[in-house]
Amino acid sequence: MDVTARVRVCPMNVRIGNQTSAHVPAWLPYEFARSHGFDAFEWFSDRGRHGWCEAETSEAERAELQRVAESGSVQFSIHAPYAADPTTRDGVEAICRSIRFGGSIGARIVNLHLFPQYHARVYVESLRPLWEEATRAGLQLSLENTPATSPDNVNAVFGVLSAIPEAIGRVGFCLDSGHANLHSTTRNDYVRFVDLLGAHVPIIHWHAHENWGDYDSHLPLFSGPSAKDDRGLRGLIRRLHQRGFAGSAILEQWTYPPEQLVWTRNRLHELAGQE
Repeated sequence: MDVTARVRVCPMNVRIGNQTSAHVPAWLPYEFARSHGFDAFEWFSDRGRHGWCEAETSEAERAELQRVAESGSVQFSIHAPYAADPTTRDGVEAICRSIRFGGSIGARIVNLHLFPQYHARVYVESLRPLWEEATRAGLQLSLENTPATSPDNVNAVFGVLSAIPEAIGRVGFCLDSGHANLHSTTRNDYVRFVDLLGAHVPIIHWHAHENWGDYDSHLPLFSGPSAKDDRGLRGLIRRLHQRGFAGSAILEQWTYPPEQLVWTRNRLHELAGQE
């Protein structure tokens, strides 16, 4: 595969990046991103599953990451631990660690999961101290759909948020298109998931991977269903463009060889440039 192919300018103002992985040291995906011109990167606090955590990054390393962020060459996001439930004390502490780390390196977003088992108002009220902390650190919160999250769940949470003036602009939605493809109401139709979201749902972040509707396999884009038929992905890009999406698309996998991520990035830019 040609990883040096010229990247077309994407009219949808999107940065494309990769993420730390539980399978390799955190600095390997990061240095790979830097050496291959990725302009976004996500740090996933995943120590409970043998991955990276914030405490592993020294003050000197944080200062260097902040310098990179301030240069504008890379936009950082932080993924709070997978199980960090904002309605619990432990969950709040974990998310706050991610917020503090994000603030120390000049990140833009701290991402956490939606928990559809809670009533929307209960979940949103648990977020209030977190978005206040994030605002002080110069960050937005993004709320990600899990495979158990329906479009109705997302609409309900953002329906509550949209009625709280101080939450506007501080909390947005992270579309995980792979997870959307797994929910029972939109299985194998992640585009319909987006179509069912109300206009009051601001999509500010995108976790980009795919699957065959069977399990959360985190296949790279263009290696699953879109390898044979990319109309769904084209439709998603078109909808994101129509919604004014200007966030980062994070490729949530570490591939073998890792150069596949470069090819995926280039192909995604090319596809977005056509829509």
